[in-house]
Amino acid sequence: MEIRATTVLPAVRRPITLHTADGLELVGELALPEGREPKATLVCLHPLPTAEGMMDSHVLRKASFRLPALADIAVLRFNTRGTSSRHGTSQGEFGGGETEKHDVLAAIEFTEFEGLPEPWLVGWSFGTELALKWGADPQVRGALLLSPPLHSADESDMAAWAETGKPVVALVPEHDDYLRPDEARERFRPLTQCEVIGVEGAKHLWVGEPYVRRVLDEIVKRVNPEAYPLPIEWDGPYERDTQTLR
Repeated sequence: MEIRATTVLPAVRRPITLHTADGLELVGELALPEGREPKATLVCLHPLPTAEGMMDSHVLRKASFRLPALADIAVLRFNTRGTSSRHGTSQGEFGGGETEKHDVLAAIEFTEFEGLPEPWLVGWSFGTELALKWGADPQVRGALLLSPPLHSADESDMAAWAETGKPVVALVPEHDDYLRPDEARERFRPLTQCEVIGVEGAKHLWVGEPYVRRVLDEIVKRVNPEAYPLPIEWDGPYERDTQTLR
């Protein structure tokens, strides 16, 4: 059976609540490999909530549907403050990427509390700003940035990451609305170890199964290279995702 957009592969999935240092509760979900220990963990930071970004934005949702089964990767998703999805609404109000610092740190602390191995940040659009501004934490293994706009993250944020020496990979669509590959390579120069990968034909939202597969492959290549490349077919049990996003 070919893996499609609505294919949900087996995993142990449970709702979780993150508790921030400023007293908020954030809704989320943890998806773990079924019957095996995870090799690594993704902490997913979603696109801009004022433009319908949420933990169920499609690339992050498909990561949780596939990667526990295909790559032994734990996937942690959550709604930042004031954000709603079908999983619920997190407390608080949108903070423009500033007060969300507490949300990022709460997610990282959750991985430590749960004993989840090798946490990597996976930011998409607005989520890349959160990763760059607030994610250079000792607990974090590295960062994978999807469609980084570089609207608020600046050279000082990139310098902080550069000092850690930890791997950072930016996947930049050829036809992105905000930042395209050539400009991205120039803008990311202060983050000396950043690998900028231009993705031919792709757009900011990564619409289309070929682009989703490319993103997930690039993630797995860094996080658990033994599972790379990901298969596109599955012979075991599965379900279909038929729920609405909100």
